[in-house]
Amino acid sequence: MAAGKKRIGLTTKIFLGLLLGIGLGYFFPHIGIAIKPLGDAFIRMIKMIVVPLIFSSLIMGIAGTGDFKKLGRLGAKALIWFEVATTLALFVGLGTVNLFQPGVGVNVTAADSSSVATAASKSIDLVQMIVNIVPTNIIDALARGDMLAIIFFACFFGVAAASLGDVGKPVVKFASNIAEIMFRVTHYIMELAPIGVFALIAYTVGKFGVGMLVPLAKLIGTLYFAVILFLALVLLFASLTVKVNFFHVVRALKEPLLIAFSTATSEAALPVAMAKLEKFGIPKHIVTFVMPTGYSFNLDGSTLYTSLAVTFIAQMYHIDFPLSTQLFMVLTLMVSSKGIAGVPGASIIVIASTAVAFGLPVEGVAIILGVDRVMDMARTACNVFGNCIATVVVARWENEFSDEMLLEAYAKNYED
Repeated sequence: MAAGKKRIGLTTKIFLGLLLGIGLGYFFPHIGIAIKPLGDAFIRMIKMIVVPLIFSSLIMGIAGTGDFKKLGRLGAKALIWFEVATTLALFVGLGTVNLFQPGVGVNVTAADSSSVATAASKSIDLVQMIVNIVPTNIIDALARGDMLAIIFFACFFGVAAASLGDVGKPVVKFASNIAEIMFRVTHYIMELAPIGVFALIAYTVGKFGVGMLVPLAKLIGTLYFAVILFLALVLLFASLTVKVNFFHVVRALKEPLLIAFSTATSEAALPVAMAKLEKFGIPKHIVTFVMPTGYSFNLDGSTLYTSLAVTFIAQMYHIDFPLSTQLFMVLTLMVSSKGIAGVPGASIIVIASTAVAFGLPVEGVAIILGVDRVMDMARTACNVFGNCIATVVVARWENEFSDEMLLEAYAKNYED
């Protein structure tokens, strides 16, 4: 195709939608707020495809693996990386909030804490959370989008289908066909991504404006710096560990990362990220296992935010919060921040309950809710990228993604 006829790429369209949305929301806030339903419809379409895509892909991938031994090894390696990454995220959040002290000097005013009062009274029951991984009704789990329960059932179903040989092949083939169809549906929906991003950003800027960001600008800046620092550190560690040039990975994932940032919704980027990783050369059974599991256990951006936000509340109210107490808080969050992706307002529940546990005013959570959307954009992009990194790392540890495959996939798909 001639250079002059080259089409504008989807990433460029999404970025243009982002810029236009900012402009519309800033100059015409009422219009920006009014077009939010367009963005909501885009998010609903994405959520519409996540469960059938994940369920069918897992069955197809696990049936290809065919045995619990390999599946267990894959899961163990994924969980080891998840724990390393989330622990690093907690300490990066703690370090940056102590370095910049964004809570110092914030004028604490009366805030409506009703939205977090209930969250403060809740706690994450780890034992019950583990029990709930086993679904009593898989149809109900699919309807609720309970990812851990879906993964649990799909693992058993996929291994059973593989063990039956010829009897299970039609089911596995059916799952494979469903997965391929859902990836095509994803492709169609992503053509609407620039419109969805445009509407959501216009609403965010129109609704919250620039003025209310000023008092908490230091908190926002601290979070964004912490996210960038964390990603730099985890990319460096991953590169040294598995010997992969992650600049290639970043290039391959620019679309889902931009979608995650623009929509502040991990679900919106999940199908696209999975498709991009497969196109990049990562085996399907690894992508379909690690990505959904990471969606529950490896939310690096959200985990980083919890340690940062709790310490911010202490700073804001001028409460002595010594390093020893902060380290104990990190140990607490290492447990309480795991496996809660399916809980509505999970971050708020964790932050509020942790604040109460350490004697901090829960009203502080209500104060930061006003700028939560702006911070959620960075957290979501970090969550998605962290899971993509984990998938590449596990594939390398399994020796299923060689240097030759990496270079061949990059040259084929991403070099001009």
